[in-house]
Amino acid sequence: MDLVLQHWSQVAAAYTIYLVAVISPGPAVMAIIAASISGGRKTGLTLAAGVFAGSFTWAVAAALGLAAVLQTYAELLYALKIAGGFYLLYLGYKALRSALRKEETPSTRAMNKQQNSRQVFLRGYAIHLTNPKAIFAWVAIISLGLPANAPASAVAIIVGGCLLTGLTVFTGYALLFSTEGALYAYRAARRWIDGAMAALFCAAGVKLLTARL
Repeated sequence: MDLVLQHWSQVAAAYTIYLVAVISPGPAVMAIIAASISGGRKTGLTLAAGVFAGSFTWAVAAALGLAAVLQTYAELLYALKIAGGFYLLYLGYKALRSALRKEETPSTRAMNKQQNSRQVFLRGYAIHLTNPKAIFAWVAIISLGLPANAPASAVAIIVGGCLLTGLTVFTGYALLFSTEGALYAYRAARRWIDGAMAALFCAAGVKLLTARL
């Protein structure tokens, strides 16, 4: 604890970087918003839990030093980048199909609200796990916030604080966009919203596929 207090400015910087990163509207946040407004609170929270699980996985990997291994084996990161890019394009395709559908039928609305929780969770997990930028962010956070030979308690404070922040933000987005007002807005402008989501997912997928690691 004394070591953490001595380097509190570094710890605060790490928290700030993570907060900015997690609030920014990336693929994970877009997916949570889309799931919440179309499928309701349960769907949004389930997908948010999947995204959080992906963040937790990368956090543990970075804390255990596995990030250095992944950076050494660039082929694995490249494979993740390709898989993540095409997965985002697939999500964009699904959103585009929804946007091109003139009317949302009762069966479609029921399907959105009754999606298999396991599938929704895994979708959120896949979105975050297949984004190599996520592990780079965690590497930067741990490298910035922790001095050399930091004790396990210091690692726990950095990782635990950031994960708590991420959980709060992810669930907050799900709760905010699953309100009756959000659902009403979605029904009123479903095709425009789904079209915007399709464009955002496709843009994110192309960006991930063409970005250098």
